[in-house]
Amino acid sequence: MKRIGIICKTGRTEPAAILKSLLPWLVDRGHEVFIDEETAVVMGIGGHPRAQIPLLADMIIVFGGDGTLLGVSRLIGDRGVPILGVNLGGLGFITEVNKDELFDVMDEILAGNCSLEERIMLSASVWRSDKAVAGFTVLNDVVINKGALARIIELETFIDSRYVTTFRADGLIISTPTGSTAYSLAAGGPILYPSLSSILLTPICPHTLTNRPIVLPEGVTIRATLKAAGEDVFLTLDGQIGFSLQRDDTVEIKKTTFATRLFKPGERDYYQVLRTKLKWGER
Repeated sequence: MKRIGIICKTGRTEPAAILKSLLPWLVDRGHEVFIDEETAVVMGIGGHPRAQIPLLADMIIVFGGDGTLLGVSRLIGDRGVPILGVNLGGLGFITEVNKDELFDVMDEILAGNCSLEERIMLSASVWRSDKAVAGFTVLNDVVINKGALARIIELETFIDSRYVTTFRADGLIISTPTGSTAYSLAAGGPILYPSLSSILLTPICPHTLTNRPIVLPEGVTIRATLKAAGEDVFLTLDGQIGFSLQRDDTVEIKKTTFATRLFKPGERDYYQVLRTKLKWGER
């Protein structure tokens, strides 16, 4: 991996301080480095548009939190460029590496001793009058939800063309195993092991209490049509992108043919993450 991309959370000073040591360390080892424009401006050097970095790099180091990594995973899309997530504070479920561990972990990666874990992604398309009007890719979740003042919404839901139910709820979350510890968990959904190839469907505050979350196999296609009045109803992608929905819009969600690839340092295990991040076992 001779070409290394670096993308940092904007508005933070820590990445520039770390890069003052990391850049010469990488260059001395014969690597070419591509830094996002925003970070490069702070450092007074040349940079590249974020969208171009996945085209230039063999791997990408992400400095920030889970939100920054989610954005990078969407930029990479089907290119398969592996990501190392470096957590600069906050919970950090998928940016697991602390900045103090960075150089040791990079030694592992560059020596070929660090494994990769693949995380499934979802595609979401919006159909309006039999035409696709929007398309998105996510690593965490696709959420259909109402605004603060909107009434309960009705979502007529099919899985592989088979009618499931019409959810009357504040919304519906369709998440990957990676996203099972995000909004879905707060809405009462289960935790899925992140390397599974399953899709989780979780209603948000359903009017019928027996509408519980369901775990689905990876190959299904979910179609949810907005049947009630559609004012102030939105599709939200990874909690970062919003798209306004209209009555009778259909949202189609399915697994993508590609995955996000994350470096996994050798000593990590997911149960340690649950203990440290979610405080499992504490009283």
